[in-house]
Amino acid sequence: MTGFGRAEHATSHIVARIEASSVNRKQGEVVVQLPRAYAELEAKIRKSTMQRLSRGRVSISIQLEKPSDSTPAIKINTARAQALELAFNQLSTAIDRPVAPTATDFLRTPEILEFNEKPAEPEEAMAAITPALEQALSQMIAMRADEGKHLFDDTEQRITTLETITKSITTHAPSVLAKYRENLHKRLAEAGLEIDLTDERLLKEIGVFSDRCDITEEITRLHSHFEKFRQYLALDEPVGRPLDFLCQELNREFNTIGSKANDATLAQLIVNAKTELEKVREQIQNVE
Repeated sequence: MTGFGRAEHATSHIVARIEASSVNRKQGEVVVQLPRAYAELEAKIRKSTMQRLSRGRVSISIQLEKPSDSTPAIKINTARAQALELAFNQLSTAIDRPVAPTATDFLRTPEILEFNEKPAEPEEAMAAITPALEQALSQMIAMRADEGKHLFDDTEQRITTLETITKSITTHAPSVLAKYRENLHKRLAEAGLEIDLTDERLLKEIGVFSDRCDITEEITRLHSHFEKFRQYLALDEPVGRPLDFLCQELNREFNTIGSKANDATLAQLIVNAKTELEKVREQIQNVE
């Protein structure tokens, strides 16, 4: 699910500014961007993030700065300054007139004035990163939870629709055998064959067809899957993977019923069910 959070935390040594964002992804993935000097902290930050999330692609952007009230020390490169002075003296001799370096010349020459900004130690940086990361992740997760509520309502409604379709399949299924029996008798009559309706061969043919198109087990499993689906939806924990598995099982049962259908009405109901189930599966990919 998508979400975004931003936070910062300052210590006496460093300020950490963090942005956390997530997008839909079936698996869990964390991408961390932070200054190269603190690359060793990446694994720890990724682990801390994955402890709170199990699904989605999460991007963590970290900026580290010195506190605004800190005064960096300035170091003068005396050797380079003297070299610049000497160069001007040599220039004066070469053109036979005095040429003196100005303050601007010293400022423009690289590395004469150096800001001695020693980066904070990784432990000091982590002390600022941890609180900011927790706050940014909390904001992001709260946004994901809002989206999750909408997904819950939509998914629950679609499961209700699938239950309604299943009920229609259950209601219509007995008529398939009755229609087959009727058509079989009609074909025999049109062929001019006088067969007793209690004839063993006729009853065996109808019995074989009845066994072949019986969907009692599939309907029972569908109801069981629907019940389990709602139980998972009610849990306050990551359920994306179990729901994805249940969608596969529901699809399997509808496919089996479709292969046994041998009836236009049932076939259309199966198409409707699989269309609705595919929408559920798309939504489930966004659920943690």
